[in-house]
Amino acid sequence: MVKGAIIGATGYTGLELLRLAEFHPELEIVTITSRKEAGKSLSEFCGWNGKYKNLIFEEPDIDKIAEKVEVVFLCVPAGEAQKFAKNFLEKGLKVIDFSADFRFKEVASYEHTYKMEHKFPELCEEAVYGLPEVFEEEVKKARLIANPGCYPTSILLPLMPLAKEGLIHTDSIIADSKSGTSGAGRKSHNFYSFCEINEDFKAYKIATHRHNPEIEEKLVLASGKKVKVLFTPHLLPINRGIFSTIYVKPKAELKTLRECLENYYNEKPFVEVVERGRIPTLSEVKGTNLCKINLFEDKERGWVVITSVIDNLVKGASGQALQNFNLMFGFPEDVGLPKSPLFV
Repeated sequence: MVKGAIIGATGYTGLELLRLAEFHPELEIVTITSRKEAGKSLSEFCGWNGKYKNLIFEEPDIDKIAEKVEVVFLCVPAGEAQKFAKNFLEKGLKVIDFSADFRFKEVASYEHTYKMEHKFPELCEEAVYGLPEVFEEEVKKARLIANPGCYPTSILLPLMPLAKEGLIHTDSIIADSKSGTSGAGRKSHNFYSFCEINEDFKAYKIATHRHNPEIEEKLVLASGKKVKVLFTPHLLPINRGIFSTIYVKPKAELKTLRECLENYYNEKPFVEVVERGRIPTLSEVKGTNLCKINLFEDKERGWVVITSVIDNLVKGASGQALQNFNLMFGFPEDVGLPKSPLFV
């Protein structure tokens, strides 16, 4: 088994990764870190009862960790991941980073979006954007994976093939996305408290969300053309899930767009273009590594409406990281990853 470490394992994505890793036949998590919780076991921290309940949180000592593992999952904020990645790569380990530190090929875009200097821009050039359905061959050869954002995953999976084949106008895309509150991370803020979220629904970071440039950069790479995406995120009063409604101006008939996606994802285990006329729901993907897509046409107004649903903690984060892990280490990409939903 491949031995791995999770740096920053107390957040939602770190804990979700541990939950999924419990059932992975080729991965053993041997190290978890947290400066705040160092010395506590998973059982003491959150009542964990599974395989890893006796794992002890450690300080993130790079030298000690590098002696024990072959792969490191970085579940730390943007900016903090840079130094970890650089040091672990120098130790010969493979790195899968959950932050935005290596998602941009254009370092200037990263620095403008995240308001910080990138200390290792050469690693941005090397890093592979971890959308395995699109960059499978690159992922297989990579030693540094930039795990995509959850919103971009839900938006790029339906749009990348269409943009690549020139089937949509890329200068007038609207992406309206709704996420469960776990997408905001494990933070203490009144905006995300129960009383503020429950029985409510609201947009946030309108025209300023940091995933917008990430989406646009990848669509430019796919299409080779100018891209403008109007992206608006919303918070749903649920724990997990993303429902993206995407509006595009087509250059071909709906049948051609649908066939493009069906052909592109025909042999991909985690992306499904559902039967015509059916709107996929969040309950179908909850707890799974699936993305379900459908397309609808408004002929009178000249738009195609695409619906895309994922679980933000699985396909949008930890499950996708394990899918990338599988490819990096030569395992079938669907090993250890759930397809059956949590209906309640």
